[in-house]
Amino acid sequence: MRHRKDHRKLGRATDQRIALMRSQVDSLFRHSRIRTTLQKAKESQRMAEKLITLAKRGDLTARRQVLRKVRDKVLVKYMFDELGPRFAERNGGYTRVIKAGLRAGDAAQMAILELVE
Repeated sequence: MRHRKDHRKLGRATDQRIALMRSQVDSLFRHSRIRTTLQKAKESQRMAEKLITLAKRGDLTARRQVLRKVRDKVLVKYMFDELGPRFAERNGGYTRVIKAGLRAGDAAQMAILELVE
């Protein structure tokens, strides 16, 4: 049973998993699209959606909360100046996961995580 299981562990220790999610989300915001495994994409999507919601708020508290996850100040500025207003009218669903076949080496299910619009 999966009662009260909050997230996927992705076969990593906590610090490694947090670093992986941060780098995946950074890449997503930099390039608007990343290609990764399906499970990593789904976990990264959760984090990205929460950060974009904070960027929509636009206040100082939200900026500080985003800075805890995204360490690049230039990227945070981009999120609050560009992404926040871009998704101002949208109530969620800022990203989409598209299945992209199997990886050649180990047949892992691949996916593309991208920002909508």
